Amino acid sequence: MIVVKVGGGEGIGFDALTADVADLVKKGNKLVLVHGGSHEMNVISTALGKPPQFVTSISGYESRYTDRETLEIFAMVLAGKVNKLLVERLQRAGVNALGLSGADGRLLEGKRKDVLKVVVDGKRKVLRGDWSGALERVNTGLLTLLLENGYTPVIAPVAISCEGEMMNVDADRAAATVASALQAETLILLSNVPGLLAKFPDPNSVIPLLPRNRIDEGLEYAQGRMKKKILGSKEALEGGVGKVIIADARIEAPITKALAGQGTVIQ
Repeated sequence: MIVVKVGGGEGIGFDALTADVADLVKKGNKLVLVHGGSHEMNVISTALGKPPQFVTSISGYESRYTDRETLEIFAMVLAGKVNKLLVERLQRAGVNALGLSGADGRLLEGKRKDVLKVVVDGKRKVLRGDWSGALERVNTGLLTLLLENGYTPVIAPVAISCEGEMMNVDADRAAATVASALQAETLILLSNVPGLLAKFPDPNSVIPLLPRNRIDEGLEYAQGRMKKKILGSKEALEGGVGKVIIADARIEAPITKALAGQGTVIQ
């Protein structure tokens, strides 16, 4: 079992990814694809007069502030446009992909945060009215049903709260939660960088191997969104996933090359 998360940053295309997924599935691999869509979300939300607002938590992690209007745009872009374009490409490549969000069938369920504690200009501040959340459960029965019947799930990171409210969740950590729930052998986090970089942004400074017992040291090198990938990697390994690979989504056969060790392997 392989769980792949593909980022939605600028410069990431899906053609090479979907061709690689098709090749792996045709060879008999079971695969679940989780996707982001941050760049597309930024473009569309700005065009709609709702430019993105990013905040930094008191623990140093950056995230998108999601009020209700932003949540609805997020669902439209991620669960709508990005998800269905991925499904279209996979179907064209011969993969019987089924796109869904984490809200469908309570696939991804958790607790809505509502209040965010953030740092603004060096001062702590409380933001209310947030519609993001932390995952607590995965409907593994639904995923298993799909996988056993020949479908390849494509998951948008829109979750559902215990009270039935949609939530924005971090796609890297959602993929880690899914991988843990399915006890996947490998979780692959594909992004617009070739791995964890020792000297960001130098692409030639990839750290090829990060032992799991030293994973916290990875945070010393991680910049921006990479911090969430290291956190998600740690959660996946603690949840029973065999190994995590942070690799480049912009190359040919990105999943196959990641499985061959290209990128940062954490195990």
